Amino acid sequence: MTRLLLATALGLVTLTTAAMSAPPGAPDLRDPPKAKADEPVPDPLPVKVERTVLYDTIDKEKLYLDVAMPKEGGPFPCVVMFHGGAWRGGSRKELSVGDKQKDGTVAPSVIERVAARGYVAVSASYRLAPKFQFPAQIQDARAAVRFLRASAKDYKIDGDRIAAAGFSAGGHLALLLGLADKVDGWDAGGNTDQSSRVQCVVDFFGPADLSLYGNSPGLEDSFMVPVFGKGVKTDPAIYKKASPVTYVGKGAPPVLMVHGTFDLIVPVVHSEKLQKKLKDAGATAELITVRGEGHGWSGPTLVRTTNDALKFLDTHLKGKK
Repeated sequence: MTRLLLATALGLVTLTTAAMSAPPGAPDLRDPPKAKADEPVPDPLPVKVERTVLYDTIDKEKLYLDVAMPKEGGPFPCVVMFHGGAWRGGSRKELSVGDKQKDGTVAPSVIERVAARGYVAVSASYRLAPKFQFPAQIQDARAAVRFLRASAKDYKIDGDRIAAAGFSAGGHLALLLGLADKVDGWDAGGNTDQSSRVQCVVDFFGPADLSLYGNSPGLEDSFMVPVFGKGVKTDPAIYKKASPVTYVGKGAPPVLMVHGTFDLIVPVVHSEKLQKKLKDAGATAELITVRGEGHGWSGPTLVRTTNDALKFLDTHLKGKK
Protein backbone atom coordinates (compact mmCIF):
# COMPACT_ATOMS: atom_id res chain seq x y z
CA MET A 1 0.00 0.00 0.00
CA THR A 2 2.72 2.46 0.95
CA ARG A 3 4.66 1.69 -2.23
CA LEU A 4 1.62 2.26 -4.43
CA LEU A 5 0.76 5.56 -2.79
CA LEU A 6 4.26 6.99 -2.80
CA ALA A 7 5.07 5.86 -6.32
CA THR A 8 2.09 7.83 -7.51
CA ALA A 9 3.07 10.85 -5.49
CA LEU A 10 6.54 11.04 -6.90
CA GLY A 11 5.12 11.60 -10.29
CA LEU A 12 6.06 8.89 -12.79
CA VAL A 13 3.02 6.62 -12.66
CA THR A 14 -0.70 7.25 -12.36
CA LEU A 15 -2.86 5.38 -9.88
CA THR A 16 -6.55 5.80 -9.26
CA THR A 17 -8.35 4.13 -6.37
CA ALA A 18 -11.77 4.47 -4.84
CA ALA A 19 -11.79 7.11 -2.12
CA MET A 20 -12.94 6.17 1.37
CA SER A 21 -16.68 6.66 1.72
CA ALA A 22 -18.24 8.52 4.59
CA PRO A 23 -20.54 6.63 6.98
CA PRO A 24 -24.24 6.55 6.04
CA GLY A 25 -25.85 9.88 6.81
CA ALA A 26 -22.56 11.71 7.31
CA PRO A 27 -21.61 14.67 5.09
CA ASP A 28 -19.13 13.90 2.34
CA LEU A 29 -16.08 15.94 3.29
CA ARG A 30 -13.94 14.85 0.40
CA ASP A 31 -12.52 17.85 -1.37
CA PRO A 32 -8.91 17.00 -2.16
CA PRO A 33 -6.89 20.05 -3.14
CA LYS A 34 -5.31 20.04 -6.54
CA ALA A 35 -1.64 19.21 -6.87
CA LYS A 36 0.61 22.22 -6.92
CA ALA A 37 2.06 22.86 -10.35
CA ASP A 38 3.55 26.28 -9.74
CA GLU A 39 7.11 25.08 -9.23
CA PRO A 40 9.16 22.99 -11.65
CA VAL A 41 10.30 19.56 -10.48
CA PRO A 42 14.10 19.21 -10.69
CA ASP A 43 15.45 16.87 -13.34
CA PRO A 44 16.04 13.47 -11.74
CA LEU A 45 19.61 12.44 -11.02
CA PRO A 46 20.91 9.05 -12.19
CA VAL A 47 20.55 6.61 -9.30
CA LYS A 48 22.10 3.33 -8.22
CA VAL A 49 20.62 0.88 -5.72
CA GLU A 50 22.10 -1.62 -3.30
CA ARG A 51 19.63 -4.13 -1.90
CA THR A 52 19.66 -6.52 1.05
CA VAL A 53 22.41 -4.75 2.96
CA LEU A 54 22.87 -6.38 6.38
CA TYR A 55 22.84 -3.56 8.90
CA ASP A 56 22.75 -5.56 12.12
CA THR A 57 21.86 -8.85 13.81
CA ILE A 58 19.80 -8.55 16.99
CA ASP A 59 18.39 -11.50 18.93
CA LYS A 60 19.77 -13.73 16.16
CA GLU A 61 17.52 -11.89 13.66
CA LYS A 62 19.32 -10.53 10.60
CA LEU A 63 18.18 -7.04 9.70
CA TYR A 64 18.48 -5.61 6.20
CA LEU A 65 18.05 -2.33 4.42
CA ASP A 66 17.92 -1.23 0.79
CA VAL A 67 19.65 1.98 -0.22
CA ALA A 68 19.39 4.21 -3.29
CA MET A 69 21.82 7.04 -3.99
CA PRO A 70 22.77 9.38 -6.81
CA LYS A 71 25.49 7.83 -8.97
CA GLU A 72 27.67 10.93 -8.96
CA GLY A 73 28.60 13.52 -6.38
CA GLY A 74 28.01 13.61 -2.68
CA PRO A 75 27.99 13.42 0.19
CA PHE A 76 24.21 13.76 0.27
CA PRO A 77 21.65 14.15 3.04
CA CYS A 78 20.01 10.87 3.95
CA VAL A 79 16.36 9.94 4.48
CA VAL A 80 15.80 6.62 6.26
CA MET A 81 12.24 5.35 5.80
CA PHE A 82 10.10 2.87 7.71
CA HIS A 83 7.10 1.04 6.29
CA GLY A 84 3.71 0.73 7.93
CA GLY A 85 1.80 -2.39 8.93
CA ALA A 86 0.81 -1.97 12.61
CA TRP A 87 4.32 -3.04 13.68
CA ARG A 88 3.22 -6.56 12.71
CA GLY A 89 3.38 -6.67 8.92
CA GLY A 90 4.64 -4.92 5.85
CA SER A 91 8.10 -4.96 4.34
CA ARG A 92 10.90 -2.60 3.44
CA LYS A 93 10.30 -3.73 -0.16
CA GLU A 94 7.12 -1.66 -0.23
CA LEU A 95 9.44 1.34 -0.49
CA SER A 96 12.38 -0.18 -2.33
CA VAL A 97 10.84 -2.32 -5.08
CA GLY A 98 8.89 -0.65 -7.88
CA ASP A 99 5.53 -1.80 -9.15
CA LYS A 100 5.17 -3.80 -12.32
CA GLN A 101 3.49 -1.83 -15.08
CA LYS A 102 1.03 -3.00 -17.72
CA ASP A 103 3.79 -3.10 -20.32
CA GLY A 104 5.83 -5.46 -18.16
CA THR A 105 8.40 -2.91 -17.02
CA VAL A 106 9.05 -2.13 -13.38
CA ALA A 107 8.62 1.46 -12.26
CA PRO A 108 11.27 3.10 -10.10
CA SER A 109 10.75 2.47 -6.41
CA VAL A 110 10.05 5.12 -3.79
CA ILE A 111 13.65 5.21 -2.59
CA GLU A 112 14.88 5.51 -6.17
CA ARG A 113 12.60 8.46 -6.79
CA VAL A 114 13.67 10.20 -3.59
CA ALA A 115 17.34 9.54 -4.37
CA ALA A 116 16.81 11.12 -7.78
CA ARG A 117 15.99 14.35 -5.94
CA GLY A 118 19.48 14.45 -4.40
CA TYR A 119 19.22 12.24 -1.33
CA VAL A 120 20.50 8.92 -0.14
CA ALA A 121 17.19 7.15 0.45
CA VAL A 122 16.97 4.06 2.62
CA SER A 123 14.20 1.59 3.40
CA ALA A 124 14.98 -0.37 6.56
CA SER A 125 13.44 -3.56 7.89
CA TYR A 126 12.63 -3.97 11.57
CA ARG A 127 11.54 -6.90 13.72
CA LEU A 128 7.81 -7.49 13.74
CA ALA A 129 5.31 -8.35 16.46
CA PRO A 130 4.00 -10.54 17.95
CA LYS A 131 7.21 -12.56 17.78
CA PHE A 132 9.17 -9.47 18.76
CA GLN A 133 7.32 -7.05 21.01
CA PHE A 134 8.17 -3.40 21.64
CA PRO A 135 10.82 -1.99 22.03
CA ALA A 136 12.33 -4.30 19.38
CA GLN A 137 11.04 -2.05 16.57
CA ILE A 138 12.62 1.16 17.84
CA GLN A 139 15.81 -0.70 18.78
CA ASP A 140 16.12 -1.71 15.13
CA ALA A 141 15.31 1.75 13.80
CA ARG A 142 18.03 3.25 15.99
CA ALA A 143 20.49 0.54 14.92
CA ALA A 144 19.77 1.35 11.27
CA VAL A 145 20.62 5.03 11.79
CA ARG A 146 23.82 4.13 13.62
CA PHE A 147 24.83 1.79 10.81
CA LEU A 148 24.26 4.50 8.22
CA ARG A 149 26.44 6.95 10.13
CA ALA A 150 29.15 4.32 10.55
CA SER A 151 28.96 3.56 6.81
CA ALA A 152 28.56 7.16 5.65
CA LYS A 153 31.55 7.09 3.29
CA ASP A 154 30.41 3.84 1.67
CA TYR A 155 27.01 5.28 0.80
CA LYS A 156 27.93 8.94 0.20
CA ILE A 157 25.98 10.09 3.25
CA ASP A 158 26.47 13.35 5.11
CA GLY A 159 26.19 12.00 8.65
CA ASP A 160 25.17 15.40 10.00
CA ARG A 161 22.08 15.51 7.77
CA ILE A 162 19.86 12.49 8.35
CA ALA A 163 16.06 12.52 8.43
CA ALA A 164 13.60 9.83 9.46
CA ALA A 165 10.35 9.32 7.59
CA GLY A 166 7.60 6.78 8.02
CA PHE A 167 4.04 5.78 7.38
CA SER A 168 1.58 4.77 10.11
CA ALA A 169 3.58 2.46 12.44
CA GLY A 170 6.69 3.56 10.55
CA GLY A 171 5.73 7.17 11.25
CA HIS A 172 5.61 6.31 14.94
CA LEU A 173 9.17 4.95 14.72
CA ALA A 174 10.34 8.04 12.83
CA LEU A 175 8.87 10.27 15.54
CA LEU A 176 10.56 8.29 18.30
CA LEU A 177 13.87 8.57 16.46
CA GLY A 178 13.51 12.33 16.36
CA LEU A 179 12.15 12.97 19.83
CA ALA A 180 13.58 10.28 22.12
CA ASP A 181 17.35 10.24 22.31
CA LYS A 182 18.75 8.12 25.13
CA VAL A 183 16.15 5.76 26.59
CA ASP A 184 17.04 2.74 28.71
CA GLY A 185 16.69 -0.51 26.80
CA TRP A 186 16.44 1.07 23.37
CA ASP A 187 20.02 0.56 22.25
CA ALA A 188 20.73 -2.90 20.89
CA GLY A 189 23.09 -4.13 18.23
CA GLY A 190 26.33 -2.64 16.98
CA ASN A 191 27.89 0.71 16.09
CA THR A 192 27.16 2.02 19.57
CA ASP A 193 29.85 4.67 19.14
CA GLN A 194 27.52 6.37 16.62
CA SER A 195 24.52 8.58 17.35
CA SER A 196 21.00 7.49 16.43
CA ARG A 197 19.65 11.05 16.41
CA VAL A 198 18.06 12.47 13.28
CA GLN A 199 17.91 16.10 12.19
CA CYS A 200 14.25 16.20 11.13
CA VAL A 201 11.20 13.96 10.84
CA VAL A 202 8.45 13.42 8.28
CA ASP A 203 5.52 11.51 9.73
CA PHE A 204 2.61 10.32 7.61
CA PHE A 205 -0.33 9.52 9.95
CA GLY A 206 1.70 7.85 12.69
CA PRO A 207 0.29 7.40 16.21
CA ALA A 208 1.77 9.89 18.67
CA ASP A 209 -0.10 9.24 21.94
CA LEU A 210 -0.74 5.52 22.35
CA SER A 211 -2.72 6.02 25.55
CA LEU A 212 -5.61 7.24 23.40
CA TYR A 213 -6.24 3.65 22.31
CA GLY A 214 -7.50 2.88 25.82
CA ASN A 215 -10.76 4.47 24.68
CA SER A 216 -10.99 2.24 21.58
CA PRO A 217 -11.05 -1.39 22.76
CA GLY A 218 -11.44 -2.81 19.26
CA LEU A 219 -8.36 -1.04 17.93
CA GLU A 220 -6.50 -1.68 21.17
CA ASP A 221 -7.06 -5.44 21.01
CA SER A 222 -6.30 -5.66 17.29
CA PHE A 223 -3.30 -3.34 16.98
CA MET A 224 -1.82 -2.55 20.38
CA VAL A 225 -1.89 -5.68 22.55
CA PRO A 226 0.07 -7.87 20.06
CA VAL A 227 2.86 -5.27 20.06
CA PHE A 228 2.92 -4.03 23.65
CA GLY A 229 1.75 -7.17 25.43
CA LYS A 230 -1.02 -5.64 27.51
CA GLY A 231 -3.82 -3.13 27.24
CA VAL A 232 -3.49 0.56 28.02
CA LYS A 233 -5.24 0.41 31.38
CA THR A 234 -3.39 -2.75 32.42
CA ASP A 235 0.07 -1.34 31.72
CA PRO A 236 -0.10 2.42 31.12
CA ALA A 237 3.65 2.78 31.68
CA ILE A 238 4.63 0.94 28.49
CA TYR A 239 2.20 3.04 26.44
CA LYS A 240 3.61 6.23 27.91
CA LYS A 241 7.16 5.07 27.21
CA ALA A 242 6.25 4.17 23.61
CA SER A 243 4.44 7.46 22.88
CA PRO A 244 6.31 10.18 20.97
CA VAL A 245 4.43 12.91 22.89
CA THR A 246 6.23 11.79 26.04
CA TYR A 247 9.58 13.02 24.73
CA VAL A 248 8.75 16.49 23.45
CA GLY A 249 11.25 19.06 24.64
CA LYS A 250 13.24 22.14 23.66
CA GLY A 251 15.76 20.09 21.71
CA ALA A 252 13.19 18.53 19.40
CA PRO A 253 14.11 18.57 15.70
CA PRO A 254 11.75 20.00 13.05
CA VAL A 255 8.77 17.71 12.52
CA LEU A 256 6.30 17.57 9.64
CA MET A 257 3.09 15.60 10.16
CA VAL A 258 0.67 14.74 7.36
CA HIS A 259 -2.69 13.36 8.44
CA GLY A 260 -6.15 12.70 7.01
CA THR A 261 -9.05 14.25 8.91
CA PHE A 262 -11.16 11.11 8.43
CA ASP A 263 -8.55 8.63 9.68
CA LEU A 264 -10.35 6.02 11.77
CA ILE A 265 -7.25 3.96 12.63
CA VAL A 266 -4.96 6.77 13.77
CA PRO A 267 -7.29 9.74 14.38
CA VAL A 268 -5.90 13.14 13.47
CA VAL A 269 -5.99 14.14 17.16
CA HIS A 270 -2.66 12.29 17.50
CA SER A 271 -0.91 14.78 15.22
CA GLU A 272 -2.84 17.76 16.57
CA LYS A 273 -1.81 16.93 20.12
CA LEU A 274 1.81 16.39 19.13
CA GLN A 275 1.97 19.62 17.15
CA LYS A 276 0.66 21.61 20.11
CA LYS A 277 3.18 20.11 22.50
CA LEU A 278 6.03 20.74 20.06
CA LYS A 279 5.02 24.34 19.48
CA ASP A 280 4.59 24.94 23.20
CA ALA A 281 8.17 23.68 23.62
CA GLY A 282 9.42 26.12 20.97
CA ALA A 283 10.08 23.48 18.32
CA THR A 284 9.31 23.67 14.61
CA ALA A 285 6.17 21.61 13.99
CA GLU A 286 4.11 21.63 10.82
CA LEU A 287 0.84 19.77 10.38
CA ILE A 288 -0.77 19.25 7.00
CA THR A 289 -4.32 17.97 7.41
CA VAL A 290 -5.82 16.28 4.38
CA ARG A 291 -9.49 17.08 4.42
CA GLY A 292 -11.84 14.11 4.30
CA GLU A 293 -9.12 11.50 3.75
CA GLY A 294 -8.55 8.39 5.84
CA HIS A 295 -5.50 6.27 6.63
CA GLY A 296 -3.72 7.00 3.38
CA TRP A 297 -4.72 8.53 0.05
CA SER A 298 -3.75 8.67 -3.60
CA GLY A 299 -4.00 10.77 -6.74
CA PRO A 300 -3.45 14.54 -6.88
CA THR A 301 -3.74 14.91 -3.10
CA LEU A 302 -0.86 12.53 -2.64
CA VAL A 303 1.21 14.37 -5.23
CA ARG A 304 0.67 17.60 -3.30
CA THR A 305 1.43 16.19 0.16
CA THR A 306 4.53 14.37 -1.03
CA ASN A 307 5.82 17.53 -2.70
CA ASP A 308 5.22 19.31 0.61
CA ALA A 309 7.26 16.62 2.39
CA LEU A 310 10.13 16.97 -0.09
CA LYS A 311 10.10 20.75 0.35
CA PHE A 312 10.28 20.27 4.11
CA LEU A 313 13.28 17.97 3.69
CA ASP A 314 14.93 20.43 1.30
CA THR A 315 14.49 23.19 3.86
CA HIS A 316 15.82 21.32 6.87
CA LEU A 317 18.45 19.07 5.25
CA LYS A 318 19.61 21.21 2.34
CA GLY A 319 18.98 24.69 3.70
CA LYS A 320 16.67 25.65 0.83
CA LYS A 321 14.00 28.28 1.44
